[in-house]
Amino acid sequence: MESSRLLIEGGRGIEGEIQIHGAKNSVLPILAATLLCGDTSCIHRCAGLSDAFAAMRILRSLGCEVSHEGSTVTVNSANAEGDIVSDGLMHEMRSSIVFLGAILGRVGRCRLSFPGGCELGPRPIDLHLEALRWLGVKITEDHGILDCTVGVRPQSADITLSLPSVGATENIMLYSALGSGETVIRNAAREPEISDLAGYLIKCGAEISGQGTSTLVINGVSELHGCEYSVMPDRIEAATYMGAAAITNGELMLKGINPADMYSCMSVFSEMGCGVYPYDDKIFISARKPVSAVRTVRTMPYPGFPTDCQPIVMAVLAKSSGTSVIVENIFENRFMAAPELRRMGANIKAEGKVAIIEGVKKLYGAPVRAYDLRAGAALVVAALGAEGQTQVSNIHYIDWGYESIETALSSVGANIKRV
Repeated sequence: MESSRLLIEGGRGIEGEIQIHGAKNSVLPILAATLLCGDTSCIHRCAGLSDAFAAMRILRSLGCEVSHEGSTVTVNSANAEGDIVSDGLMHEMRSSIVFLGAILGRVGRCRLSFPGGCELGPRPIDLHLEALRWLGVKITEDHGILDCTVGVRPQSADITLSLPSVGATENIMLYSALGSGETVIRNAAREPEISDLAGYLIKCGAEISGQGTSTLVINGVSELHGCEYSVMPDRIEAATYMGAAAITNGELMLKGINPADMYSCMSVFSEMGCGVYPYDDKIFISARKPVSAVRTVRTMPYPGFPTDCQPIVMAVLAKSSGTSVIVENIFENRFMAAPELRRMGANIKAEGKVAIIEGVKKLYGAPVRAYDLRAGAALVVAALGAEGQTQVSNIHYIDWGYESIETALSSVGANIKRV
């Protein structure tokens, strides 16, 4: 059983600067994509996340040579011929399904179990499977095991996704990058992390156009080569530290971030009354006054407000003046932070897709548990703005998406330690 937890003494102002790591939601599909090269790739700005380490273990199990030094991961996939991802490895990371398209593209067959990870309700893995079937992949499902083999791929495939699923878009891109024929994805996800995956594949010799739009076109090529590539900055990590500044009436300079990826988040913090100042590659947030409620926050696919930032914003709004409403349109179980925030004195009513947050003047330290990655981060943010000590357990969830969150926050004045 896991015994590590975070102890946080609230009420300390946050001030200083934090360097943002490479994006978790980018590094995992890029690591999967290294399989397709049959060559050596050096991926820079890989944060030390348990999810990234799980991806490296999957690559090794498939026959890749993987080394990790500082924030650089080197993958040589020349001898990768494995086609099975074990049940244990699949359950280590929720987004392990992204290996499906890459393994199929590389060796033509793949056997894996349904992925593990955060309990955010049913994820549309059916979209991935339906799209791959459209591309000629034969898929049988047997007691939670997916058995997939490549069939005849159509020379031109036009796939319209029923919703702009990030994972389905990634899997189609990974499968279609090698081979012949043109694949068009309509209603494709537009997230910056999709463009980042496309950027890596293009640097390896892939032919992809339309990234950042809802129509992606992939022309298969006969082979890819390795390259050096730097992962984009993590906009969700940046939003988390913006939340830490806002709830403590602090000021932070977030360095190494692309503000253009974060307009929807920045506008919510501005509406709370924070001063948010974007520069070329950094964001300054000043929250010298207590935050005020916002009218309605609706999570939407990019460029809308990200579901991953919603629990963070909920934590900040719990200690605001006025009433806020959050509508969660992406995942069913995305209000897992709410019951734990109530233990700290928050007044939150959550039902179905809607949460109503009556701001309170004070939050109080309490023993709380993380039930998923972003809910865990939200509890850390709430604890920074609470009176007294908060103990956050289940922090292995937080480690999936943040490299040593306590180190970053300690460096800007938080009283937080891992015990």
